[in-house]
Amino acid sequence: MKPTSKSDETRARILAAAMDLFRRKGFEETTMREIAGEAGMATGAAYYYFDSKDAIVLAFYDQAQAEMVPRLEEALARTKDLKERLRALLEIKLRYFEPNRRLLAALAVHTDPEHSLSPFSARTSTIRERDIEFFERALAGSRVRLPADLGPHLPKILWIYQMGLILFWIHDRSPGQKRTYTLLEKSLPLVARLIQISGFPLLRPIRKSMVELVETVTEES
Repeated sequence: MKPTSKSDETRARILAAAMDLFRRKGFEETTMREIAGEAGMATGAAYYYFDSKDAIVLAFYDQAQAEMVPRLEEALARTKDLKERLRALLEIKLRYFEPNRRLLAALAVHTDPEHSLSPFSARTSTIRERDIEFFERALAGSRVRLPADLGPHLPKILWIYQMGLILFWIHDRSPGQKRTYTLLEKSLPLVARLIQISGFPLLRPIRKSMVELVETVTEES
């Protein structure tokens, strides 16, 4: 294993301090000065590693994705059943982000692609594409044969489905977010079944409309 540099250790300390404060005080209420103090350094030193709280959140997203990769890999290796593969990917993410649900709720207001923390922004594009790649792999490794016209777009469609589920989850006030898991249980079989029958010739007009919708939603201005 490559030794961790002092710079990496300092970044990790600032990130850990910031996440602790975000959980306790909230994202908007926390200042860079407080983060620096929690990390045991001067404010200017903290700014050397992260120029803003947004940069810290982006580092958290990168860290989260890296930490989830082994779990996602293991989940995909367990089964070829499409519904179970998708269920595993979604549940792993919900469980992982549970301690930071309050933070994600605060950040959910940033949907404008011009904002750096938007899931649709240029700065989050690498994270977004890696996430979409796991849905691509979930489809490719399943027993389902995908239609050529819709297949390339399905990973993005599933990513959008995931984002809707996460948005519901972060605002779910039921105990243990039970309503979210009920929504997952009820919607996932429908999603999987629609994918399974999407290749039927009679559904070609619907596939064409779906592709046009996805292209409209995801096209870059």
